[in-house]
Amino acid sequence: MNRNVPADPDLPALAAAVAAPSRAAMLQALMGGLALPASELAWRAGVAAATASEHLSKLESAGLVRARAQGRHRYYELADARVARAVELLSTLAPPAAVPAPRGCGEALRKARFCYDHLAGTLGVALADSLLRSGAIKEDGDDFLVTPSGAKRFAALGLDLESARSHRRHFARRCLDWSERRPHVAGALGTALATLMEDSGWVARAKDDRSARVTPKGLRALQDEFGLSVDDSGFRAPTKRGAR
Repeated sequence: MNRNVPADPDLPALAAAVAAPSRAAMLQALMGGLALPASELAWRAGVAAATASEHLSKLESAGLVRARAQGRHRYYELADARVARAVELLSTLAPPAAVPAPRGCGEALRKARFCYDHLAGTLGVALADSLLRSGAIKEDGDDFLVTPSGAKRFAALGLDLESARSHRRHFARRCLDWSERRPHVAGALGTALATLMEDSGWVARAKDDRSARVTPKGLRALQDEFGLSVDDSGFRAPTKRGAR
């Protein structure tokens, strides 16, 4: 046997780690990008504290979540952005649940939500559409590329692209949205855009789930800066190419 040949990935072990509905609900809850205590995750999954502890231990052993202590409490978060991307991609492949959705799911999530550290749902997809149609970004395989005009536009918004590029991660990933089945902007650029909107008071995190609430100020800014409109079905980008 050649010891230098890497072993095949243990997909059954990974599948087993996410197969339990309670563990899947916990991963979905952590997709908001915040570290949550075990008690919160137990509530989200609808299980007792002792059961939640067992599930979290299995997720941690599988390398999907990590724990950090804060005082007498342990907080859990996704291990890294790769896990978030995998969960989002698996969600696009999964059939509709035959049972009621876990706590924290629903139309609010489909309209606007945080996907780990960037924006998703109709808001995230409409934002990507607007940037594409205005020529600020263009598709390049699994990534987006920022054009020269896009670099100027992002600078005018106050985004430090050089700082974003310095992170040891993908700069602008095309992340397939589970609810819209179309890409939104992930990676360092997606994080920078989400941070800008949150810091500017355009969007606010919901207290009980990972949905994003767009403020009246945000609605005006999204219209002015990106030409986004919103109705009962969600956010939409302008249809004309080149429109802001």
